[in-house]
Amino acid sequence: MLLVPRGEGVETKLIKTSYSTTAGTAYITFDNVKVPVENRLGKEGKGLFVVLSNFNHERWIMCCGSIAGSRMIAEECFKWIHQRKAFGKPLVDLAVLRAKMANMFARIEALQAWLENITYQMCHMTYAEQADLLAGQIGLLKQQCTRVAGEVADDATQIFGGRGLTQSGMGIYIERFQRTQKFDALLGGAEEVLADLGVRQASRKMPKAVL
Repeated sequence: MLLVPRGEGVETKLIKTSYSTTAGTAYITFDNVKVPVENRLGKEGKGLFVVLSNFNHERWIMCCGSIAGSRMIAEECFKWIHQRKAFGKPLVDLAVLRAKMANMFARIEALQAWLENITYQMCHMTYAEQADLLAGQIGLLKQQCTRVAGEVADDATQIFGGRGLTQSGMGIYIERFQRTQKFDALLGGAEEVLADLGVRQASRKMPKAVL
């Protein structure tokens, strides 16, 4: 793992994405770049471990952000169905929309409880214990967070109708969430990768007595 300073021989070109330029997505080229040996991070041949050492906390933070985003969208939907009227009645009078909100609330609260459970364990474990016992749990939580975020985005767009596609007014947050929530589903490991990690970690801890 090398820390390469921006300088002669290093060129970057912005890659536009559906998310935001703050993600720093870019095409980088190296042309005969020399890197001093003191810029090596970790031990030679062990660069992957530098990346892996941060994964648990990185994914935990992503879970926090994803759940918070889903909760904010649920709040926007709840306000909308009380304010918006159709055929002389507020949308909250429609049972189908109340059912959508109930499912949204239940999924978000379940994720919040799971997150707090894992957070409590992280606060009472050493870093080594976290890596050994919680990597799979955190991976599974992140996978579920982003899956639920996608469902919340779809439900919110249906609740808002055409307003959920506008980039202004009350629909602005719905449109932005629908367009950008997939970023979290890929960052820090795709959903399928994290689901597999969780199962493999569980298999590794399977008591031999039951095999």
